[in-house]
Amino acid sequence: MRYAYAITSALLIGGASAALVLQNPAGAQTAQNEPGAIQAAVPRAGAPMSFADMVAKLQPAVVNISTTQRVQVQTNPFAGTPFGDLFGGQQGGSGGRPVTRQAESLGSGFLISADGYVVTNNHVISAGQRGAVVESIKVTLADRREYTAKLIGRDPATDLAVLKIEGTNLPFVKFGDSDRARAGDWVIAIGNPFGLGGSVTAGIISALH
Repeated sequence: MRYAYAITSALLIGGASAALVLQNPAGAQTAQNEPGAIQAAVPRAGAPMSFADMVAKLQPAVVNISTTQRVQVQTNPFAGTPFGDLFGGQQGGSGGRPVTRQAESLGSGFLISADGYVVTNNHVISAGQRGAVVESIKVTLADRREYTAKLIGRDPATDLAVLKIEGTNLPFVKFGDSDRARAGDWVIAIGNPFGLGGSVTAGIISALH
């Protein structure tokens, strides 16, 4: 009995972790890296003893994503109220005028092509609050290489976004056929939302649709 590994967009969690479905029989696309394909380790029949070998092979394609945002903060939260003058004087006379500050956000994504296309969640690269503007998006690979990313497209309805970084021969994973997933299939999710190294969790598909 053999297993294959597939990526399914329906299982993106935790800031676009790479969700991997273990299917039987083999037939889905294995994760790859061109050149030098990443060959996923094949576990024994039945419940695998460990996912460690597979995680080690696929983790290079999982990336950390950070954004720099410009946020306007009102210095006097009491502006426009009877307490506005009282507290406004302690703010250097700035009253309720907004002050611009920088903020950052973090999340995960994964490479889907050797030339640098990245899939992540839309909320990862969106402004964190009303009035904020995303100024830059940075992608950090597992080997600590950093790239400035360009937003290619986004879909708020499915919470997906596609980024592009300028690189070649990058490790990547390939999408499999989510229609082949069945309730009871093993699933692992690999992410790097905080930039401190990859995190891994495992479970099974409890239901479809």
